[in-house]
Amino acid sequence: MFFPISDDNPSNSSPLITFMLIGLCLFVFFLQILSEMNPAIYYNFGFIASDFFNSESFIGSLIPIITSMFVHGGFAHIIGNLLYLWIFGDNVEDSMGRIRFIIFYFLCGASGAILQGAVDPTSDIPMVGASGAIAGVLGAYLLLFPRANVRCLIFIIIFIQMVRVPAFLVLGIWILGQFFSLPGSLDSSGGTAYFAHIGGFLAGMILIPFFKKTNVRLLQDKNSLAWETESGFNFSQKKSKLKNNDFLDKFINESEDEVRRRK
Repeated sequence: MFFPISDDNPSNSSPLITFMLIGLCLFVFFLQILSEMNPAIYYNFGFIASDFFNSESFIGSLIPIITSMFVHGGFAHIIGNLLYLWIFGDNVEDSMGRIRFIIFYFLCGASGAILQGAVDPTSDIPMVGASGAIAGVLGAYLLLFPRANVRCLIFIIIFIQMVRVPAFLVLGIWILGQFFSLPGSLDSSGGTAYFAHIGGFLAGMILIPFFKKTNVRLLQDKNSLAWETESGFNFSQKKSKLKNNDFLDKFINESEDEVRRRK
């Protein structure tokens, strides 16, 4: 079992939008806790398929799609979502810029919600969570950095090891898991919105060629060797992976020159 912790893919800019999305989700969840996880929140701010498909107002039907992305069903739900956004969101945001990333994020979330709703348009069960939008981020990451390595905890009985696993394997297993889980989610009792995950993921893969910056390539190369354990990782390897390495080398050289002049 892979449990992702981080990736080896540093970004060139501060992921401001990713941080803001994480902060907003945490703030809303804090308000949910204060309300003692009042179920009315899910009905007031969640996406309800029957309301969406029967709505006479286009704008009115879109508002619940947006608000539902900031409401979560519990601690495991929000921790899982925000962990994946934290690991993969910065690079996707960096690949397209902040404004495009906001639009991309909500389009993926909307795609996931609408696909989930289309499976049962008469459903009155509210759907909440950022899973569809974050799944879109994962789909984009898969096309941008399939060979990037993700630091994962691997559990083997009671043995735990940190290993670098290629992103295409981590994300490929994740999306396959969503498809395999579909048969058990077709009843009307609620549960995990697997169609929203799949819809968001596919939307991310479709949209990323149009949203990325023109100088950003798809299918970029890896920054480290796969399947290395944490014990085989040293500072010199980390330094070589910094994207701003030219700036760092220049700073070090200028500092050394200044020291020599003072001597």
